[in-house]
Amino acid sequence: MGAAGRSLFDLVLPPVCMACRQPVAVADALCARCWSRLTLIDKPYCARLGIPFSYDLGEGALSAEAIADPPPFDRARAAAVFDDVARDVVHGFKYRDHTEHVRLMARLMARAGQELLDDADVIVPVPLHRWRLWRRRFNQAALLGAEISRLTGVAFDPLILHRIRATQHQVGLTGSERDRNVRGAFRVTPDRRPAIADRRVLLIDDVLTSGATVKASTRALLRGGAQSVDVLVFARVVGKETGII
Repeated sequence: MGAAGRSLFDLVLPPVCMACRQPVAVADALCARCWSRLTLIDKPYCARLGIPFSYDLGEGALSAEAIADPPPFDRARAAAVFDDVARDVVHGFKYRDHTEHVRLMARLMARAGQELLDDADVIVPVPLHRWRLWRRRFNQAALLGAEISRLTGVAFDPLILHRIRATQHQVGLTGSERDRNVRGAFRVTPDRRPAIADRRVLLIDDVLTSGATVKASTRALLRGGAQSVDVLVFARVVGKETGII
């Protein structure tokens, strides 16, 4: 849309905050109050999992979680902590069809994952099972991946990874139950293997909770021939509250 078209659209449907839905000056933005309450993740953080540290432990420092249970992916980064504001943004995007949220979310993700994007050969979204995709009508991870690709120029391929088994919602499951729920649920189909053979994959999702989904996806990508996998999400849970979305 041109400037005139956007002005007319804003006149008919005035822009509102992505979190609290109060009027704002421009579209695809947070109001000043919500922006001040959004907890962006910056260094220092765990070099492997991206968990924020309260103080700097030095270059390459690892969290207790990364040491105790090393993930199959190389690095994970998130733009924000999954707090009240991030939850409102994600839920509006994911469950209330506010797909316009993708623009701000992707910009913040590209900022948080710059080092990962610099190394990536291809962006791959975590897929939905076909029946869930039919009900929701869009895959939020694919929309984020496409927008990040547009912003950065890194290739995007939403057809590499497939969810071959329907899984129950992860909400309310323990960490071990989440792992069992998604185990073996993803696969790179044989005709797509050349697209990731010996390539560095950046896996995209909206929220990282226990990490079960991205771990299962990573294992499938590595079995399919990927050289390495990094993970980039909009928000991540920090602490023990992994059953909240």
